[in-house]
Amino acid sequence: MVRPASRADAPAVFTVGHSSHPLGAFLALLGQHRVAAVADVRSVPYSRRYPQFNRRPLERSLREHGVRYLFLGAELGARSPDPVCYDEEGRVRFSRLARTGLFLRGITQVLEEAAHTRLALLCAERDPANCHRTILVSPVLRKRGASVTHLLPDGGLVSQEEVLDRLCAASGMPPRDMFRTREEQREEALARRAREIAWTDPARARVTE
Repeated sequence: MVRPASRADAPAVFTVGHSSHPLGAFLALLGQHRVAAVADVRSVPYSRRYPQFNRRPLERSLREHGVRYLFLGAELGARSPDPVCYDEEGRVRFSRLARTGLFLRGITQVLEEAAHTRLALLCAERDPANCHRTILVSPVLRKRGASVTHLLPDGGLVSQEEVLDRLCAASGMPPRDMFRTREEQREEALARRAREIAWTDPARARVTE
């Protein structure tokens, strides 16, 4: 069971998507927000279209600019090797993945790192609403008491709560609902988005009678 952290040990965590940024623009974005460490949460830390964000070149570039690199794709990536995390259709179930010991160890490492350095989780997606860093990882960090803020490509900032409220609006949920709290609405919006963006591996699909 994940227990909330006390306010005294609740760190701030940032996230960022490398998208199609030229390397210089990406480094400038990190510098603008004084990011001192990057935790890569991509299961596969490679990009054919943007090789500057492949793991080794990126790690080297970050180091040259005084930014520490951590690879947490095994712990916090969205493509789990654990068959328990997949449903009958071969789709990753984020709710199952978020309860695994490996995932929770990754969450603990993020919180420990963020407690003493300005840390950003890195993935590929430009829009945080379309990425597992927001839909899978950030909700667990929030339950542990951390604040989560997403860096946008233009240098702007948006909170985890603002992203979830945008998802609620996109699903037609009213800002005020007499039958459900805002948190309940956000949970529903998360569940819907998780199903939409989750990795699917046809080889893991199971035939049911």
